[in-house]
Amino acid sequence: QVQLVESGGGLVQPGGSLRLSCAASVSISSRNPMGWYRQAPGKQRELVAFISVANTNYADSVKGRFTISRDYAENTVYLQMNSLKPEDTAVYYCNIVRYGANYWGRGIQVTVSS
Repeated sequence: QVQLVESGGGLVQPGGSLRLSCAASVSISSRNPMGWYRQAPGKQRELVAFISVANTNYADSVKGRFTISRDYAENTVYLQMNSLKPEDTAVYYCNIVRYGANYWGRGIQVTVSS
């Protein structure tokens, strides 16, 4: 069983920055696709950023503002979020695909408001 624990969320003013972290309970490698998703109230969960051995993808709404990265030594994936907007407000979830199975974190709230 894989456990993912997100941290780093909170309240930030528009234009501010946050860095989300997702620590995995198992070793991660480049073979494990990982991603960040978010779900705003009344909306469906959507992909924010995705990293795999082949490429890195971002939702159009966050391109140029968000960066996904991972640290294999720390078994952690990060999401650096800059120039935050009120529409980025959502619960953010970490995801990993390992041996064909999807695992999710419990989510962390990010609120962008003045």
